[in-house]
Amino acid sequence: MKTHLTKKQNIENYFANNARSRSSFSIWLTTLKFADWCQSSDIKKTFGSSDLLGNSSNRVVFDIGGNNCRMICKYYFGFKQVHLFVYWIGSHAAYDDLYGKNQQYTINIY
Repeated sequence: MKTHLTKKQNIENYFANNARSRSSFSIWLTTLKFADWCQSSDIKKTFGSSDLLGNSSNRVVFDIGGNNCRMICKYYFGFKQVHLFVYWIGSHAAYDDLYGKNQQYTINIY
């Protein structure tokens, strides 16, 4: 199934303020455009460095730009497409802070 990315503007806002990440996010967006997912394990096949979070959270953490940036998204497999919601984008260090506080399951700033 094709993927519908919700809140793409937040990604564009992030790389507008972090110019070094622009090309990495562009590659990620192009890869996503051609992704064909039918189940959550397909996310991992498309983005090998991604991490599917547990606790039935339906969340995935994407490593962007050689692990310089992290993006937390929530996914939902609908009838005709996969919905991917951007919940958080930040540096690797900022993600480590979230992870240390066990907030990667609850954060939703967008």
